Amino acid sequence: MIYTASQKIYNDFIAGGGRRLLYTSNFILIAVIFVVFGLPLGHLTAQNQALPLQDLSAFDDPAESWRIAGSVTASLESENEISSVEGTGILVNDPVDHNGEDLITKAGYGDIDLELDYMMAKGSNSGIYLQGRYEVQLLDSWTVKVPTSGGNGGIYERWDDSRPDGQKGYQGYPPRQNASRAPGVWQHLKISFQAPRFDDNGNKIKNARILRAELNGVTIHEDVELLGPTRGAMGGNEVAQGPLRFQGDHGAIAFRNIVIYRYDGVAPTVQDLEYSIFEGGFEEEPDLDSLSASASGPSELLTTNLLGLPPDQFLLQYKGTLNSTEAGDYQFRLNTPGGSGLLKIDGKEVISLEGENEQTVSLTEGEVPFKLQYVKQASWAEPDLSLVVSGDNLRDHLLSDRYVSNPNRSKSIYVKAEDKPLLRSFRDLPGGTRLTHAISVSSLDKVHYTYDLNSGNLMQLWRGNFLNATPMWYNRGDGSSRPDGSVLNLFDNQALALHKLENEQAAWSNDTTGTHFVTKGYQLDPYDNPTFHYQMYGASVEDEIRVIEDGKGVRRTVTIQNAPENLYLRLATGSSIQETENNRYLIDDQSYYIEVDDTEKPLMRSSEGQEELLVPARSTIRYSILF
Repeated sequence: MIYTASQKIYNDFIAGGGRRLLYTSNFILIAVIFVVFGLPLGHLTAQNQALPLQDLSAFDDPAESWRIAGSVTASLESENEISSVEGTGILVNDPVDHNGEDLITKAGYGDIDLELDYMMAKGSNSGIYLQGRYEVQLLDSWTVKVPTSGGNGGIYERWDDSRPDGQKGYQGYPPRQNASRAPGVWQHLKISFQAPRFDDNGNKIKNARILRAELNGVTIHEDVELLGPTRGAMGGNEVAQGPLRFQGDHGAIAFRNIVIYRYDGVAPTVQDLEYSIFEGGFEEEPDLDSLSASASGPSELLTTNLLGLPPDQFLLQYKGTLNSTEAGDYQFRLNTPGGSGLLKIDGKEVISLEGENEQTVSLTEGEVPFKLQYVKQASWAEPDLSLVVSGDNLRDHLLSDRYVSNPNRSKSIYVKAEDKPLLRSFRDLPGGTRLTHAISVSSLDKVHYTYDLNSGNLMQLWRGNFLNATPMWYNRGDGSSRPDGSVLNLFDNQALALHKLENEQAAWSNDTTGTHFVTKGYQLDPYDNPTFHYQMYGASVEDEIRVIEDGKGVRRTVTIQNAPENLYLRLATGSSIQETENNRYLIDDQSYYIEVDDTEKPLMRSSEGQEELLVPARSTIRYSILF
């Protein structure tokens, strides 16, 4: 427990709704859910195609509002305005002074994973139509708290003019949470799309689906069935293959790094399945011909949802036929919780009971014998199996029962922001560093942050939900928590906020040795927001971080008493830093903004392969992080 010299730090609810401090020893179950089954976005063997953006030749009859550029910027102040510099690699649409029209690829696509970056102008509106028919909305939704189907990342609604007013729009799907970023910064979108299926007569037999969509690192959709084209689709029909269509008649937007992973392959199938159940513990593959099965019979699919299956120890065997319509290399992945699994194809062992559960095998076209065994030894595990196959032009395809099989099933524990908690935990950074004294601070404005008490620095910001505490509290736990939203990592190691430099080019150190760094805890203001205190170099530091109104980011005020000479505060580091308007700087390839108050002009410098933004730390420094 941490105390300041002048005030006791509250660690429980204060009368009147005070903020709660959560420790790993003070277990609080906020919510428990079961993760639904979801296959990964894509597979390494997919055929990928990066849309060439040296010119507009990949598109059919582009309108004059579309152009290719080398760099772009969009203002936080000017509505629907985007500026560009000549060059290549970025696709820009500026319909304000031109006739804006949709941009359509010449190529058509079926099952794909689409991955790209995009930048919204302030107040802008656009979208991506998969196969020209199913729109994923792109909109400036910065600071929106309750997302809708018409907001950024939403699956736009369908439309029927014959329906009553107020009901014409229907079957739209909002994102799970708003993971949007500010205008003028790059956002990252991934969509895993499954095209509709048709029989030999052209009749639709299966609807299109968005298997998963991720916005800025957050899953916003999972396994959404698209019952028909959304509003504004190309024609009223549905097709096996269709183009990508970028909406161009509404607002200014830019795209880059557009990569399409195609999945035109046909998955093998299993058929003529017969199952047998053998009770008891097995350490190796037995001679099953000498044993009597406790239950057996035909099955339409690989499943553990069988009558007579013991909950504890057993051997479940399936025999059948594997039918491959396309010859090639296929990767099989077998998951058997609480035990091990065996897979034989055409009499050859592909996955053994003692080996790895993922192997690649070459298949010829046609039918071959197939055998699978699930040997369950651990009584604590739920009976469960999954068999997944993938290959060239084939995304991960589940051959087993999707409504039972779930290799990633676990109880998830989420900490919500409504109770305004502070949570102490470990925190793992992308660079591999583990913060052992991290504290996460929540906000009802849906903007949260992590502070490192061992370095006196703001390490992470994120927009969306608060925390996933499953790694910390589920089972034995490892003490760590994870942000449950769109994360902005400010530093990838245990970075000191303040440091003395011998000169303006001296390297920044993240080692507290010699700094006499001592944390002094934090104080809560009347609204239960913490202000952090620490000492270093003989100076006393007060670090106040507050969420900006409407959740645009955070405002930080660092006050130093008895500051030594040559003390600097490092505001940001990244691959690039670009000065813009109104004392703002675009950080790390236009990922977020730093806005500095009218104090001393910050120092931009290069150090150890990175750009850094520093400011002399003499008394009080105020700046904002907008993202």
